[in-house]
Amino acid sequence: MCPAQDAAAGLVRAVASQGVDGPDEGRTGHHGVSDPRKEPDHVRHEKSPVLAVTPGPAAGVRGAIAGNLRRTRLARGHSVRELAELTGVSKALISQIERGVANPTIEVLTRLAGALELTFAELTRTHLLEPEVIRRGEGATEVVGDTTVRSLFAAADRRRFELAEGDLPPMTRSAKSAHGRGSIEHAYVVAGEVSVETDAWTVRLGEGDAVRFAAELDHVYVTGGAGCRVLTLISFSED
Repeated sequence: MCPAQDAAAGLVRAVASQGVDGPDEGRTGHHGVSDPRKEPDHVRHEKSPVLAVTPGPAAGVRGAIAGNLRRTRLARGHSVRELAELTGVSKALISQIERGVANPTIEVLTRLAGALELTFAELTRTHLLEPEVIRRGEGATEVVGDTTVRSLFAAADRRRFELAEGDLPPMTRSAKSAHGRGSIEHAYVVAGEVSVETDAWTVRLGEGDAVRFAAELDHVYVTGGAGCRVLTLISFSED
């Protein structure tokens, strides 16, 4: 199960008796009274869940699902009623999910995702609403030979990347490394100078220079008399 599924699976799944359908967007009568027409008999609706909404990580997931669902539904041109007919999920429950006040089951989310032509991960994916900051001196460090590496960010979802800062002293040659088929490495020199070398090419970089290359090749970082500080970002293939 992917991280998004793990987070969604942690939501409360208690289900109560069938609730009363809420107003259908764009289909209300005078004074906001909902259309009294009944749903087709052949449509089986998911029952409305018990609303046991509490703050915490699950609330963030609910908010992400709410935004993803409403944004995609409107982009596809569906009303709440139409999405209910496509999925068998009640209008009331869909409206509650879009307001971030429902705890839908995995089955309900899967049905909604399928009707909207989304993957489960796309429907439940959370977004960075606030910046994540790591101050100087924070983060785990690892010493490999003469090179000190401080980890900044690592992969947390399907994007699969690693971002690190490396300090290489003068006259140092890093260990040879490669990162698998389809991987790409980006390097940015914060201070000093460094050469990136493979069997096929060598690139020398100074402060403020950047390079991107296929990281499936064996490569090394080599400093001269000045040493360097370099940021590296490695992205990995989904294969």
